[in-house]
Amino acid sequence: MKRIGIILAIIGAVLIVAFFALRTFTKSASPEAVAQFDQNGFTLKVDYCRPARKGRPIFGGLVPYGEVWRTGANEATVIHLGQDVILAGQSLKAGDYSLWTIPSPQGWTVIINGETGQWGTNYDQKQDVMRVQVNTRPHTPPMEQFLISFVPASNGADMLLTWDQTEAIVPIRQP
Repeated sequence: MKRIGIILAIIGAVLIVAFFALRTFTKSASPEAVAQFDQNGFTLKVDYCRPARKGRPIFGGLVPYGEVWRTGANEATVIHLGQDVILAGQSLKAGDYSLWTIPSPQGWTVIINGETGQWGTNYDQKQDVMRVQVNTRPHTPPMEQFLISFVPASNGADMLLTWDQTEAIVPIRQP
């Protein structure tokens, strides 16, 4: 009986070490990042991971057009809204949501999903809170690592999703 306990303890320790080694490996290729906006009590925050281009064609290549993309790497990207907002013209309650997108050459669909904490390949469409269309524009020079940033705008901010030669603009406003 004592031998079984020792064997189980060793297996548990190996699994824990393997988990942290895998996490370290994936995070080194696509490091964690945080984008924040706070202006006059209007607060937005996005937790995501930043994949690299590494010379690959991104949109229409690594990230296929017309398919749901995790909008980053590793775990699903999470957007934290400190208050109710108007996102691309639609009302959205304060809270935490996962952020997904469907890139296309003509613009992107931004998906706000009620499930958080999942791996970035575990998308459940039944949990969608909203889908909105947003514009894109060319970005030069090409962005090597995916970047989410905020720029102040009238009555809120624009969230910019920038990678390679593409930048999607997601307007987020106070109601």
